[in-house]
Amino acid sequence: MRALAVVVGLLVVLAGCTGAPVAPGGTDTPADTATTTTTVDGELSVQFVNVGQSVATLVVGPTGETMLVDTGHYTDDGEYVLGYLQRQGIDRIDYLVTSHADADHIGGNAAVIDYYETEADGVGAVYDPGIAASTQTYGEYLDAVERHGVTLYETREGDTIPMEGVTVDVLGPPEPYLEGEARNENSVVLKLTYGETRFLLTGDAEDDQEAYLLEQYGDGLSATVLKAGHHGSRSSTGDALLDAAGPQAVVVSSAYDSRYGHPHQETLDRLAARSLPTYWTATHGTVVFLSDGTTVTASTQQAAPTDPDRLRDGSPVELGSTAPVQPRATYGGEATPVTTDGGTTTATGSTLAVADVNADAAGDDRENLNDEYVVFENTGDATLDLSGWQVREGAGRTYTVPGGFTLGPGERVTLHTGSGTDTASDLYWGQDGPVWNNGGDTVTIVDAEGDTVLEVSYP
Repeated sequence: MRALAVVVGLLVVLAGCTGAPVAPGGTDTPADTATTTTTVDGELSVQFVNVGQSVATLVVGPTGETMLVDTGHYTDDGEYVLGYLQRQGIDRIDYLVTSHADADHIGGNAAVIDYYETEADGVGAVYDPGIAASTQTYGEYLDAVERHGVTLYETREGDTIPMEGVTVDVLGPPEPYLEGEARNENSVVLKLTYGETRFLLTGDAEDDQEAYLLEQYGDGLSATVLKAGHHGSRSSTGDALLDAAGPQAVVVSSAYDSRYGHPHQETLDRLAARSLPTYWTATHGTVVFLSDGTTVTASTQQAAPTDPDRLRDGSPVELGSTAPVQPRATYGGEATPVTTDGGTTTATGSTLAVADVNADAAGDDRENLNDEYVVFENTGDATLDLSGWQVREGAGRTYTVPGGFTLGPGERVTLHTGSGTDTASDLYWGQDGPVWNNGGDTVTIVDAEGDTVLEVSYP
């Protein structure tokens, strides 16, 4: 990693690097990066802020260090990002990462640097791929760096960012640059490793950079959570990358009414083909992933479909919304997937399993609601007290198990969508219309303490 000096005329000149974290050609190699693990002590939070047709990702490490990757669109001059940071009580940005110099990614860079250098506890260092842009937004960003004397590192493949307690590997851009220095194809790509969990942040990488990453790292790109490249564009998040990364959840950052049509249907089709739960900042609002090193809990401001085929069924979340996030699902962990007739069940510490999902009732679904049901089974050796547990479907509708309801070892209970009298083997949601989507949906179970213990996606 090289320190950069910023001079008049936006000329960026290489300078000697003193105390930079890890320089290219050091001990880190693609093979080392692919197998990196970290010691877990605390929690890692990765927060995808709802900034419309843009990206801003706040990472808070287990010791409280902060990393901000991109700062929103130039049209709002960092307003939404700064507002969010202030509401979260962030008093310092230890690592400010510019994925690339497009104005919809660096829109708040100057405002963030000015604010933290004059009214808060400063910016530790800025990390940039080193490819300039001839825009006013880029000029203001470099002016702010120079004005406050913030260290600026040219950041390339093989570098690391020294966040305490988290391994942050830089997988791109390579040297030499790809595609004649095209900015998207030379995004700073980060892989965050915390315990057994991994996050892959791809900037606006498109097919050429994805091909390079696959050639260099292959299965080393594995991730619990993947940020879809280029706002969900059809030119990013390709089949090969999805197969190599094998994410358990994907997040897309773009506007609800994106002028570019993001996320593109081709990308959603690829995600749907793999039944990947997908979070969209436009309909879920800010999306927060909290890792304890073993599992990752996803929380959002608004309940909305995560089925890629139904992503646009959700309603938009207003930019700048201060609504709190609520837990929606948990991913990762050492639980063994159990194949059922309804799909794949992933349990996280509970012996409750989904034995069957019948989403398509006989005849007219609306006239036969009690033939739409989910069957739950206690696969353990002890009785489960399900009092106050909640069953949630992909659009956020919730059923609460009545108090005093228990399920013995090996016992099953069927939750019907319609109305009826509850018994030890049958519960009734009381809905006046179908709940479960015939084309695929997600069943989520939350215990009485609010912890997600089970999630099922069925095709």
